[in-house]
Amino acid sequence: MEPLIVLVVVTLAILGAGAAGVSRLRSWPVALRGGLAAMFVLTGVVHFVWMREDLISMVPPALPYPGLIVTITGILELAGAVGLLWRPTVLWAAGGLTVLLIVMFPANIYIALEGLTTNPADALVPRTIMQLVFLTATIAVLASDMRRRSSQQPPTAQDRKIK
Repeated sequence: MEPLIVLVVVTLAILGAGAAGVSRLRSWPVALRGGLAAMFVLTGVVHFVWMREDLISMVPPALPYPGLIVTITGILELAGAVGLLWRPTVLWAAGGLTVLLIVMFPANIYIALEGLTTNPADALVPRTIMQLVFLTATIAVLASDMRRRSSQQPPTAQDRKIK
């Protein structure tokens, strides 16, 4: 539940700063990128401290080297968070985090179905809803950046000939 709270609170705080006059923070894609970055910093850090052993136990037993998998996914989440904050890498970061959320979802199913957690927020339905919110957010950032890039494309040689 904490990642969802961080995503919502930071996104709203950035939107509030934009409404208060910080012009660079006025757009929803910028606010959402900031909220996602904060969320992925939180989830990336817990791959190394606080919940590391819990995350290792979430890796389905069919996968080898669960500690390495947790380390790699933590690094990818942290790198994705940084990438969301630097405009030239937003497309790659949002795309990579979208794929990462999809690839990691079976671990969420595994812990819910195996009863490896006592937290009601970790049950299958709440976890699935949160994952869908996170996925929707990364896809929204991805789509927004793709739209921004396509509207800024310089005219091609063919376009210049038509005029």
